[in-house]
Amino acid sequence: MTRSPFILSVFQAVADALFRIATLTRLTYNEINVIVYYLLIPLSWTLIIDCKFEGWPFTIAFLVTWCFCYRIVRASGYTFRQICDKIFALSVDFLNFFNRFGGNYVFNSVIICVLIPILIYALLIIL
Repeated sequence: MTRSPFILSVFQAVADALFRIATLTRLTYNEINVIVYYLLIPLSWTLIIDCKFEGWPFTIAFLVTWCFCYRIVRASGYTFRQICDKIFALSVDFLNFFNRFGGNYVFNSVIICVLIPILIYALLIIL
């Protein structure tokens, strides 16, 4: 299962897209990865929830929290790139944690970073 051509092609497509975005924006792959998975995707979820409730409390709370955390970390002297490199390394460790259940980095990435977000989008849209 972990060597599935489908899994490999999904992983490669997502990685290629993130690399292209990084090149276009002159950011690193790690920076784009963090922006997409830790800011844009969760932000889109809060927007969907807030649209359903016809208000903005979740989106505002998410953005305030994100800005607050970013300012705390920046206050300790780290650059955005350093912050993203550390978050990305921790994300890799998290994904590799699941290797003990028979997966590998590629498989775990597709399940946790592609399939689960798609399922969350589906649930948010349906409910």
